[in-house]
Amino acid sequence: MSQDPFAELKKRQREMWASFAPTAMFTTPVAGHLVKFAQIGAGETVLDVGTGTGVVAITAARGGARVTALDLTPELLEQARENSRIAQREDIVWTEGDAEQLPYPDASFDVVLSQFGHMFAPRPEIAIAEMHRVLKPNGRIAFATWPPEHVVGRMFAFVGRNSPPPPAGASLPPQWGNPAIITERLGALFDAPFFERGTMAFPALSIEHYRLFMERSVGPMQKLFESLAAEPQKLGVLRAEFDALAAPYYFDNVVHQDYLLTRAQAR
Repeated sequence: MSQDPFAELKKRQREMWASFAPTAMFTTPVAGHLVKFAQIGAGETVLDVGTGTGVVAITAARGGARVTALDLTPELLEQARENSRIAQREDIVWTEGDAEQLPYPDASFDVVLSQFGHMFAPRPEIAIAEMHRVLKPNGRIAFATWPPEHVVGRMFAFVGRNSPPPPAGASLPPQWGNPAIITERLGALFDAPFFERGTMAFPALSIEHYRLFMERSVGPMQKLFESLAAEPQKLGVLRAEFDALAAPYYFDNVVHQDYLLTRAQAR
């Protein structure tokens, strides 16, 4: 088998997201929205791709689904196992693995979910083909992504402008927040998608509190600001730029982070 040309990128992603656990708490209400939107029923077999700390997997399991969950980062899976123990849903199968090489047989699941996870796979066509492969006939996919025009999509663009470019051929995650691009990517394997929107509330006492949390807990932001530790002037300029970017979305002590849900049935 030929070597994965994005192996080094995935290694960096695996390490980069190890600090994400504190942020996952804020995505818990989104997980409830996604599981409801996916119309998951008791007894259905569900795969959660990019599970992180397991908020979607545990939510689906609490509703009676039989859940398997996968993530690249072992530190997040360790937290996911602890979360499932506390929630008394220890029957979830946790797997360390890659969205582009799902370690499951064909036609294994009724539903494949992903909350802000599969969007980081560098090759969307491969990730979607794999998610389709493991779905049963007429199974469905449902996922949450960040639109490029809202605060988190703009944050990723900000990081991209100030970081070394990704490897040639790697997709940019915020593209997964564009309904036209989603429709095109799903088109060969799925029926026309259905969309819904929501807003994730991120409490903060100030923009500076929000930015500091991002610097400490969101991998791409963390790596960017760590890389500038020896350049305080440039660091100050970038912090001011980020604060200005986030300011329109901050009111009533909340940063309002809009997200997009997508659901589609496999052909």
